[in-house]
Amino acid sequence: MFERLELHHVGPAPELVFEFARRLNLLTGDNGVGKTFLLDVAWWALTRTWTGHPAAPHREPGLKPRISFQFEGKYKSINSSSDYDFQAQAWTLKEGRPPNPGMVLYARVDGSFSVWDPARNYWRNAPSRGVNAPDRPPAYLFGPQQVWDGLEQDGKYLCNGLIRDWASWQGRNGEPYRQLLQALAALSSSEQEPLVPGELTRISLEDVRDMPTLRTGYGQEVPVVYASAGVRRIISLAYLLVWTWQEHLQASRLLNQDVTRSIIFLIDEVEAHLHPRWQRTVLRSLLRVMGALTGSEDVQVQVIAVTHSPLLLASMEPLFDAQQDALWHLNLKNQRVVLEREEWHRRGDANSWLISDVFELGEPRSLEAEQAMQHAEALMESPDVQPEEFSRVRNELRASLPDVDPFWLRWRFWARGAGLEK
Repeated sequence: MFERLELHHVGPAPELVFEFARRLNLLTGDNGVGKTFLLDVAWWALTRTWTGHPAAPHREPGLKPRISFQFEGKYKSINSSSDYDFQAQAWTLKEGRPPNPGMVLYARVDGSFSVWDPARNYWRNAPSRGVNAPDRPPAYLFGPQQVWDGLEQDGKYLCNGLIRDWASWQGRNGEPYRQLLQALAALSSSEQEPLVPGELTRISLEDVRDMPTLRTGYGQEVPVVYASAGVRRIISLAYLLVWTWQEHLQASRLLNQDVTRSIIFLIDEVEAHLHPRWQRTVLRSLLRVMGALTGSEDVQVQVIAVTHSPLLLASMEPLFDAQQDALWHLNLKNQRVVLEREEWHRRGDANSWLISDVFELGEPRSLEAEQAMQHAEALMESPDVQPEEFSRVRNELRASLPDVDPFWLRWRFWARGAGLEK
């Protein structure tokens, strides 16, 4: 499990320190305060690879940019740190065999996906032959299209991709396909709208691949490449979770070693493209799917997820356990980004989350309605209200609030008491 991450003079602030919870970490904050950046650094700290550009340090005389981190290794907690070498333009790493963090997954918002598998990406170790070297792929880094079409390196396919694997699994109807069906069912938005595979098909004369399809509520079987953005993200997550675990089982069997007992899942904007009904279930479904895939309570799963969804937070209220879960908030205060671990409170609904310190909206309404209500509040506090001013604010309210809005009760009670309305 990932236990601690410290950033000094790198990223959006001079210093940021995370003490991660063991099961679920929810990361919130405005756009541009560094949430995705923190996931990128967390991935690098665990795997020694970057999914994109390396983190850029702050550049001022005398600064010593550093990334420090701690995670559970196979037998004990591992502490490590990396200083930025300005001459080499790189983050330094200790030489020799790195620690093993267990399996690490990273789902990015653009549809790309990264996998670090201790059975397939960790250093090869064969002491009898004098081998202790990094001769395996450092990680599996899928671009959005490679998730679907396959990942190739040096003329070899590292992954067949969703389209070919799904078709192959469906044809064989073995354990991978049963796990895919299980994942699709669990990740469906509701029991009334399940994700169910249809028959394989072809979509063009030029593409000879058998194309997986999904059955729809309106009676058609739609090729997966034509599915909506939300559906494509969910089925790609389902596929990659199954593929990663199945390949890990195969590799562990070939190496005659035990499967991993730790999975760390980083996911950016878990609710991206999803209907509110789906936002309400997606995170709990992911936790359930990962537990079901491993088939063992001995495998620890830790999730670090970025979200902008108040509905997702409301949906987690029955499941959130302050002993093993945490809510984090990156906030801009006095022109400085600060990280705060929020005390968890059940707020009841998405509107209450919207106006909480986590999202900091004044009202769960349109901007015009919020401004009109602010003007009305100020007017109700004024000792001397002119009829023209009253009419102006009332017109603002009429233009932005529905007739059944509860605010009208306060407004009319005050207006009648002030003699401004009959």
